[in-house]
Amino acid sequence: MNLQWLKARQTRYGFYVTVYVLVVMVALGVANFLAQRHNKSFDATANKRFSLSDQTLKLVKGLKQDVKLTYFHNASQFAGARDMLDRYDNLSTKLSVEFVDPDKKPQLARAMGLKSLGTVFVQVGAKREEAKSTSEEELTGALIRAMKGGQRTLCAVSGSGEHSLEESERAGYSALKELVEKNNYKTQTISLLSNPQAAAEAKQGAPKEFKPQIPKECNVVLVGGPRFDYPEPAVNAVKTWVESGGSAILMLDPPVKLGREEIGDNAGLGKLVESWGVTLGKDLVLDTSGIGQIFGLSAVVPLVSNYEFHSIVREMKGVATAFPLTRSLETKSGDKTTVDKLFATSANSFATANLSSAEIDINPGKDKKGPFTLAAAGTYNTGKENLKGRFVVVGSSGWVANNILRFNGNRDLALNMLNWLSADEDLISIRPKEPEDRRLSLSKGQMATVRNLTVFALPLLVIAAGIRVWWRRR
Repeated sequence: MNLQWLKARQTRYGFYVTVYVLVVMVALGVANFLAQRHNKSFDATANKRFSLSDQTLKLVKGLKQDVKLTYFHNASQFAGARDMLDRYDNLSTKLSVEFVDPDKKPQLARAMGLKSLGTVFVQVGAKREEAKSTSEEELTGALIRAMKGGQRTLCAVSGSGEHSLEESERAGYSALKELVEKNNYKTQTISLLSNPQAAAEAKQGAPKEFKPQIPKECNVVLVGGPRFDYPEPAVNAVKTWVESGGSAILMLDPPVKLGREEIGDNAGLGKLVESWGVTLGKDLVLDTSGIGQIFGLSAVVPLVSNYEFHSIVREMKGVATAFPLTRSLETKSGDKTTVDKLFATSANSFATANLSSAEIDINPGKDKKGPFTLAAAGTYNTGKENLKGRFVVVGSSGWVANNILRFNGNRDLALNMLNWLSADEDLISIRPKEPEDRRLSLSKGQMATVRNLTVFALPLLVIAAGIRVWWRRR
């Protein structure tokens, strides 16, 4: 075969170019094919603004049934929502996303019950939930509601000076109420100082007996830092609730007496949790490590980063939580209870028994040295098959108050406890964070400094440099 034509320079170079172009095209095609099926991205932002949370990853990757997200807006707005929705779409083949312009498909918008543009409908089988925006918190919350079905109810006890779910001041629990309601829970305030059913029977001539009961619609009962002692019937109502298979979280502050701030001993609730295996320390834990000062916290707000292996805190590694005015706990499992420690302070902490002094005075020779357990979780064996009561005891009630709930991992820990108590362990993780406000705030003096530097100093520096160059070349 005559291959003499291959020796011609022009022909040879043409052949090389053709092969090179074919190789590049094949490589690009393969890369595009792989990119479509393995979409990877890297988030280099300091606060991981463009990364999905652990909870979202766990939920979407673990989907066992088809989920459809339908986004309604004008077609010109699709690009702005595509970034977030595509992140969900890329996590699982079980999830699909559809973008709908309601002006082009008005019948679909009406059938879905669309009320405002920018809404995302999350559909799981016949169940459909609504996300009011494309934020991760809204989308994941709607996904949880659609997957879990019926809402759970958190019942907060009132009547003895507990924190109120309706109070919006620093010490209130209104932020906690908003948080749990976004995560498929209803909230309800109940009283253990009255019994409507007994009152109704008394009006009909039946014997009057003060025996409060926790409503059956409650899934989790919250005792949030009572300032006054519970009467025996109220304590018995909590006892009966848990030992019959219910769930409760008891946040019991140390009995400090600082001016007008006076908290009762609550001996009744103390004896109750002690019968379950949790002994309340009559002390105040102080953090002397100085780490809290980095976050603007004082010694009476211990910072926690040491967690045990319970499912409530297993995902909390590397996340700090803060507990203002907290007491120590001691745990011991009993015949009918299994109790686990959740987390403890650092070794640089002390527990003082001086609960009536406004001054922090640590006596190393007298006060106990840490670490101290601050919370515990346990189960109560009711004797019935597959029915166990669940309880969580925390030595502080202020850690979920409005003024500190959003500190680092506090909100995650609160929801983890709630999910464990309501037997939703699969939802326990680090949840979506609201966008962090990273705006730069300058004082008047700082603004004046910036103005003087940019308007006067820099131009004068350039002029001086020019004069210097002119002088040297003169």
